[in-house]
Amino acid sequence: MDAIGSSRGAAAAVNRESEPSGLLDALAVAAVMLDAEGRIRLWSPQAEELFGWSAQEALGRSAARLLVAPENVDLVVELFAQVMASGETWAGVFPVRGKDGSTRLVEFRNMRLLDEHGAVYALGIATDQTLLREVERDLALSVRLVAQSPIGLAVLNTDLRYVMVNPALEQINALPAEQHIGRSVGEALPFLDGDAIAVTMRQVLSTGIPVLNEFTIGRPGGATDTEHAWSVSYYRLEDPSGRVLGLAISVVDVSEQHQASQEAARARRRLALIADASTTVGTTLDVEQTAHELAEVVVPGLADLAAVDILDAVLQGRRQTNHLAGGPALFRALAVRAAYSTNALHAADTPGQIASYAADRYITQCVTSGRPVLVEHVGEEDLQRIAPDPQSARLLARAGLHSYMAVPLIARGEVLGALDLGRARNMAPFSRDDVVLAGELAARAAVSIDNARSYQSERRTALTLQRHLLPPRPPRRPGLEIAYRYEPAQSASEIGGDWFDTIPVAGDKTALVIGDVMGSGINAAATMGQLRTATRTLADLDLAPAEVLRHLDHTAAELDPGFATCIYAVYDPYRSECRIAVAGHLPPILVRAGRRPELLDLPSGTPLGVGDVAFTETTVKLETGDQLVLYTDGLIETRSDAIDTRINTLLDLLAEPRVSLDDTCDHLLAALRDREDHDDVALLIFRTRPPEAQE
Repeated sequence: MDAIGSSRGAAAAVNRESEPSGLLDALAVAAVMLDAEGRIRLWSPQAEELFGWSAQEALGRSAARLLVAPENVDLVVELFAQVMASGETWAGVFPVRGKDGSTRLVEFRNMRLLDEHGAVYALGIATDQTLLREVERDLALSVRLVAQSPIGLAVLNTDLRYVMVNPALEQINALPAEQHIGRSVGEALPFLDGDAIAVTMRQVLSTGIPVLNEFTIGRPGGATDTEHAWSVSYYRLEDPSGRVLGLAISVVDVSEQHQASQEAARARRRLALIADASTTVGTTLDVEQTAHELAEVVVPGLADLAAVDILDAVLQGRRQTNHLAGGPALFRALAVRAAYSTNALHAADTPGQIASYAADRYITQCVTSGRPVLVEHVGEEDLQRIAPDPQSARLLARAGLHSYMAVPLIARGEVLGALDLGRARNMAPFSRDDVVLAGELAARAAVSIDNARSYQSERRTALTLQRHLLPPRPPRRPGLEIAYRYEPAQSASEIGGDWFDTIPVAGDKTALVIGDVMGSGINAAATMGQLRTATRTLADLDLAPAEVLRHLDHTAAELDPGFATCIYAVYDPYRSECRIAVAGHLPPILVRAGRRPELLDLPSGTPLGVGDVAFTETTVKLETGDQLVLYTDGLIETRSDAIDTRINTLLDLLAEPRVSLDDTCDHLLAALRDREDHDDVALLIFRTRPPEAQE
């Protein structure tokens, strides 16, 4: 069966190869056979077409007298006799007369024939010389064009295998012509998508519709080679009779244009990344959040893998100009990110973890020198200088890490840490342009990180001072339950102005104070501390509330900042009365069982620090169980709501009964405070009770 199949295949191949060419038809080759006397015995249809005589008109007549002018007859007869006598072929151009009387130059090939009886005949084949010269010229022109064309040209047969390749295509494909011939595109050029190309070629072969300027890319030299690009067109080849001969391919190398386009695209991506970083990195004054934002910007736009590591000394607030000096570096990992799910993440330090890297590690070299480290092609030795340990190096190798760079995070001349970037699936190695881009992104992020670090340091300082100056816990006072809260602003620059206090006064009385320095930051906290100290000193003298505010007004006038609002109240448990004086502060709220909470209508006064202003004292009678709520404006003021609306909300919240004053404090803060509030808040609530109930 195999032999039969092979024979049939061979027969099919022969049949395909034996299909007639249309070239002879294009040349209109005429055939004429003469007997020994020069009479016409055979006359082809092409002869009729060429000379104009039909077979009936030509057969039996003398060819010389029919086709040649009288003056040339003797010459033709002589040439005919030489061919018949010698048997040699004669070839040449001779003027022939047509039936219409016109004369044209015809190229002849004449040869002698013998039949089985020894009879002699002459066979002449002829074609119009002008037509022949046109075909010759076209063929020569085609051959030269193909050979000398700067465009790559190839011809494939109907089996889509190369039968001709011009020199330009040899150079484009970096493959000699003989290594193309007989092979398919996929076999000859494995760096291309041969299957997809074959589909396109079969479509052109079957439909006859050309496919023009199809864009194709590949790397002839393998994965490490520069990416090349070609514009390819496919045409079906047919002979004059319409028979399909195969396929023609033209190839133009457009690698330069492709690279220019790619570079323009990369430039656009770089600008987009920088624009994205300007809006998404440093949105908060939080070091870790800023590090995460940086990692999210560079992945996947610039790298497949990213890690942000900060020097631990920097996070501890220690500014050192030479903190490494050739030794190991202590880093704290803040952010790690990958463009896709990969075990390579396990090779990075866990965020929050502290790691020590020796001086020969790339990240250490980066922060020591303050310059980027670029490893375009990562080798086995490089992995040992990138990964924290050998196991991590193996993970990175399996993940396909092939290109790496580290850029320093520098702000105000100080190296804060490093941004580590790696590529695995993205096969292009990092370039110098990538280093410049990463450096730009790192510089922007470093400023944000440094600002966040400074903010957090200042915030810690202000909070420490503020909390140190405020009472540590509610005191136990006769006839009172007391609860209070202090919440700082989210911004370090807005911390420090609010305070409260409860001060024992002679006769079991209690002074209750709340105030807000008109300013913020450490200076405001310092002013607050001085006013609180002065208030405690004045309270010890058992002065009237209005008198206390008058003295505080003089004190505040000499401070910077020197303006503050304040409420000073003194509660006498035996008289069940509270004497209150206000210096420009929000009015207290009285909460009584069975009634709606109400703002006390008290003279508001002017803020402390204005100078030489009289303050008014008001006495409020309180019953057992009554509550007085003192607060600063940070509890109710927002940037979006009217102050009256917020006060009404506060009154509604206070109307809801609570088991304890601590519950009330927590409920008010949870309902009224927002995470992004830009002011600190002090809240002081006291509730009256019989003096003998005090334990």
